[in-house]
Amino acid sequence: MAATVAPIRLLTYNIHRWGDDRRAVAEVITRCAPDVAMIQEAPTWWWTRRRRLALARTVGLHYLAGAARTIALVADPLRWTARRARIRRPLVRRRKRLVALQLPGGAVAVSCSDPALTVIGCHLGLATGARSAELHQVFGLGRPDEPTVIAGDVNERPGGPVWQLAARLGLSDVTADAGPTFPSGGPQARIDAVWASTGLQVNRIDPEELGVTRRLLVRASDHLPLLVEIRRS
Repeated sequence: MAATVAPIRLLTYNIHRWGDDRRAVAEVITRCAPDVAMIQEAPTWWWTRRRRLALARTVGLHYLAGAARTIALVADPLRWTARRARIRRPLVRRRKRLVALQLPGGAVAVSCSDPALTVIGCHLGLATGARSAELHQVFGLGRPDEPTVIAGDVNERPGGPVWQLAARLGLSDVTADAGPTFPSGGPQARIDAVWASTGLQVNRIDPEELGVTRRLLVRASDHLPLLVEIRRS
């Protein structure tokens, strides 16, 4: 009889530039105990790698790869291989009379062979008309004929163009029961997502069941995390 492969626990979390309560961030991630953590708004600009390594140490994980402000932390660096890509997006975004610069985008894909799986972390931009093109680029990091999970801050509510595109690409919204994820102090919008292709069984875990209190979450970041367990079906 073949051995049962343990599920992979995936966390996706926008940590608000690691600029709020760092101890709270560390406690949230540690209590979630992920095998893979896709982190958005990770440390950047100055001493980037040093600060990302420090973040990984505080949560007992290993820094595997990063692209722009998205990074992958893993529990077992020997199990995973990484690919990363810059995401092309407009330099500016316009909303009514507002014109603002956009920071560069990036996506990180980590793959393992047992089970065969690719997890892609991303942070889509604020320019509404460009997000679908960004998701196409993110999806391109997947491997043909291999189950794929895309997780991250998509900056769009369910039902929008990006969510519709995800469905057309064969990805299911596996955290539909999570409720709003932003802002953490009074959640109003579900703008963080986990999408999974066929061939996977994905179950959401409520971080509060692991001792992550709402008060702790509010201290840690302006986003709420999403936590799932992934099995091959």
